[in-house]
Amino acid sequence: MPWVYLLSCRDGSFYVGSTVDLERRLWEHQVGLGAAYTRRRRPVELVWCEEHERVDAAYAREKQVQGWSRAKRQALVDGRYADLPRLAEGHWRRGR
Repeated sequence: MPWVYLLSCRDGSFYVGSTVDLERRLWEHQVGLGAAYTRRRRPVELVWCEEHERVDAAYAREKQVQGWSRAKRQALVDGRYADLPRLAEGHWRRGR
């Protein structure tokens, strides 16, 4: 099954990705075979993941979460789902 995942990097940043083999992909990030972004920020820790029925749905969700602010990603990690709409609204206002 396809997954979307969020990693916390050594420097405190987040990395968003998607894969069909979450365990293998996490291993790749940890040993430096993953994305160049995480290669320079190891070690990384899985802080959130979400399983999807289809690869295209996982990819769309990955792109959605990549566009979110750090505060909104942190709310997702913390399970503060009720805060997500408010954080999206604030992000939109700052961009104007």
